[in-house]
Amino acid sequence: MTVQQHTLANGFRIVSEDMPGLESAAVGIWVNAGGRHERLEQNGIAHFLEHMAFKGTKIRTALQIAEEIEDVGGYINAYTSREVTAYYARVLKNDVPLAVDVIGDILLNPVFDQREIEVERGVILQEIGQSLDTPDDVIFDWLQEESYRGQPLGRTILGPAERVSSFSREDLQGFVAEHYGPGQMILAAAGGVDHDVLVKLAEQMFGHMAPKPEFNAEGARFTGGEARQVKDLEQAHFALAFEGPSYRDQSMYTSQIYASALGGGMSSRLFQEVREKRGLCYSIFAQAGSYADTGALTVYAGTSGEQLEELAGITIDEMKRAADDMTEAEVERARAQMKAGMLMGLESPSNRAERLARLVQIWGKVPSLEHTVERIEAVTTGDVRGMAEEMAVSAPAALALYGPVADAPALERLQERRAA
Repeated sequence: MTVQQHTLANGFRIVSEDMPGLESAAVGIWVNAGGRHERLEQNGIAHFLEHMAFKGTKIRTALQIAEEIEDVGGYINAYTSREVTAYYARVLKNDVPLAVDVIGDILLNPVFDQREIEVERGVILQEIGQSLDTPDDVIFDWLQEESYRGQPLGRTILGPAERVSSFSREDLQGFVAEHYGPGQMILAAAGGVDHDVLVKLAEQMFGHMAPKPEFNAEGARFTGGEARQVKDLEQAHFALAFEGPSYRDQSMYTSQIYASALGGGMSSRLFQEVREKRGLCYSIFAQAGSYADTGALTVYAGTSGEQLEELAGITIDEMKRAADDMTEAEVERARAQMKAGMLMGLESPSNRAERLARLVQIWGKVPSLEHTVERIEAVTTGDVRGMAEEMAVSAPAALALYGPVADAPALERLQERRAA
């Protein structure tokens, strides 16, 4: 499998990877315009725009958009993250031109019909309401806010209901005009794809676009802090975050391996100590996430209000212990899990296309899988212990608590335990 890249004269980028033997393909456009590219008064508009993408263009109704893809057995969807908005489809390989045409039409020719805006506004407000009724969603939004307080990266992707209720057609058009330029877009495809055909399709569809100035998103600063809401729930929800490396930092791989060994599976330290040995929870995990200029290690657990203090203390203790006695066997297991997860995931054309787009966005190129595996293999036990010590002792921290948490330890107490 060979990755091929091309950039049009206006800065629009195309990247593809043919996967021999596949009769289908994943194709999409990733736009460098997510939640962190919004101003305060725009919070939630990137996600609103994603919803409106399927509500009609100058040449297709909302129903026709769905029918043209589904008539050939494909599907089309989109998502908004804090750094990108993606519009993608999965189709048979002969229908890739159709998919590019539909996605291009969605991006270039939206009509933003006022009636459809009001319909979709109601849908998004329901989505916000559903999120607020889901403790797992709420607590991670609060944790993000405490980690990056007062910054675009700390705001929710959905936005507050009061702002979503006021977005106008002109607001949507303004966000597109500011952020949806050819230099902010990447056409990525994987599976049964022909790169030369993709380039021709892109030239025809996007070659006329005029470049736009690059939007410089506000740099992130991990502030740390505590959010707590007492509510009559069955479980107390507990989430900790510690500042970690960005995805341009070599230590990102160390962070991911450490998170896996700490709480990434049934053999991990937190799962074994907190759930298997002590029975303090049903769910507990750790994960590492990265952005362009920052990152975070996150630990989450759900338990009873009475057991939360014990669980929180054990979590800090296990993090500190990992700095002293993380073993080569644990690191090797975490490395194997990371490599296997990545390679298994890349058997999916959709995952592979997303990886292509993300790497081009970060590096401007796609490093080989062999290079990525080498970087994972290069992480030593000493590296992981060093990361563990930094996370356990000195990294800035944020805490979010939700449910029967009146008696839960404050972040200040956990910080004292870290320092002890």
